[in-house]
Parts: sequence; C-alpha cells; structure tokens
Amino acid sequence: MAKLKAPLLSMGASGQLGKTLVYTPWKGLHNVRTYVIPSNPKSQPQMDQRGYLSAAVTYIHNAINDLNHPLNALDKSAYSLWAAVMGIIMTWFNAAIKNYVDQTKVGNIGVIYSAGLVTPGSLSLDIEIYGFSPTMPTAGDFWYGTSKSSMLQSQAATIVANKFSYTLSGLVANTNYYIQFRPTVPAGAIGAFSGIYHGRPTP
Repeated sequence: MAKLKAPLLSMGASGQLGKTLVYTPWKGLHNVRTYVIPSNPKSQPQMDQRGYLSAAVTYIHNAINDLNHPLNALDKSAYSLWAAVMGIIMTWFNAAIKNYVDQTKVGNIGVIYSAGLVTPGSLSLDIEIYGFSPTMPTAGDFWYGTSKSSMLQSQAATIVANKFSYTLSGLVANTNYYIQFRPTVPAGAIGAFSGIYHGRPTP
C-alpha cells in the first residue's frame, strides 16, 4: 500500500499501489515507476551483475575495516567530487561501486582506493593513497591541475605494493590543486581511477 504525505501526486508517496505503480522517494526527489515482476531474476547476466556488485562491496568493506590504511573521510570526499565532475548524482559509495563494476564486468581490473592523504608543503603537495584489488596496478600517473574538471598535468606515481605516492612540486602557493590517480599498467587497470583529491600548497 502506498503511504501518502498529501493528496496523491501532489507532494509525495512511498510504496506500492495495487501492483500497478511504485512510489520511491530518492535524494529528496519523488519518483514513480510501473510495478514490474522480473521475468527471470536468476538469469546468468543478472547473477553475474550481482557477483560484480558483491565483490565491489566486499572490497569497500575491507578498505573501511583495514587497521593500517582505512578508507577515510578524504577518500569519501574524493569519490563524491569525482561523481560531481562526471555530472552524476550519487553518493561516494555508489561512485566507488560504479567504477569497480564498470571495470570488472568487461574483464578489467577494479580498484577501491583508501587512506588518502594530501600534505601541503612549500609550493608542493605530498599525496599518497592505497588500493584494494585482487590485481594491483603496477604503474600509473597522478593527474593534477587547478580545475577539478581539467587536470592537464601528470607525474608518474611511486608505487610500492599497494601504495601510490608522489610529491608534486613547483606549484603556486595558496592555490587549490585537484589530483587523481590513473593506472596505466597492466592494461586492464586503465580506467580504475581514484577519486579526485585536493590540497593547497603553502608559500
């Protein structure tokens, strides 16, 4: 049964209406769709998709619960900023899930990034992040710039095990820089981007 907040179709409702319509509030929006019974909820493509989602969620939980390099507030902010730049309305969690699933469903490598840290220095920024994946990137670049939607400069990351780091130098003091790690090796890791981090160098 649909639960109304005001006369139907005026402000909002939630739930099922006679197996014909389903009202679903989401992020402050009031949505309505046709009631649908899945024709084959256990088809192979659907089971594969659930497997990709399950793996992505597992790696996110592993990253959150890791004692040494846990997924932190900066990582969440970075994923949220990346989603905003792509013009997608979603949470940081869904942004991380989407990239991981988009990668793995075509046979590529998905990575969940955690423990991001951007440390300002004199005209420089130290950045480090960690990755969680069954197959880790072995090479990649930090792309950066003063616009979150146009990071045009890059530097090869220093990679040790699952840690990606670099010191960006020659920057402008008190200017906000945006930084994103993008793997290059192996080929299957291309596209497994981190979120977009940011920091301001000191004078």
